[in-house]
Amino acid sequence: MSHPRDEVEAAVAAYCELRQQIDAGEADWPELASLFTDDAVYLDPAWGRVDGIDAIRTFLTESMRGLENWRFPIDWVAIDGDRVVIKWRQVLPGQRPDGSAYECSGLSSLRYAGGGRFASSEDFLDMLHVYELIAESGWTPGPGFTTPPEHPVRR
Repeated sequence: MSHPRDEVEAAVAAYCELRQQIDAGEADWPELASLFTDDAVYLDPAWGRVDGIDAIRTFLTESMRGLENWRFPIDWVAIDGDRVVIKWRQVLPGQRPDGSAYECSGLSSLRYAGGGRFASSEDFLDMLHVYELIAESGWTPGPGFTTPPEHPVRR
């Protein structure tokens, strides 16, 4: 049974607001972990499966370090019961000679668990496109950049 629509909408609004603060440099990625349950599962295409709020906090710290000049604006949100889909963009610094951005789309599929927190998140994006954008833009990682694990957990 789904939670009340207004409760889910409030949790999604808090999530989106925090993401906007992160993009504006007013908050840090690890703060997003506070919006997940203690036993939440996060699935990332490069980093694999991450279990539990503490591991999610560590993942957000490590995976976003060195990407401080990237932006991840949210384009739209869809809610169906406790299921939430957020469409966002990954925008690298700089512009092409024609003025267009180095960017690609991504989706996050979240499941609301109640109490303003989410039980899971799964990110979908084309990692090959990301690598192509990095090469095309000439972007180089910032200090402390961490590469994803060579053999991430995929279960």
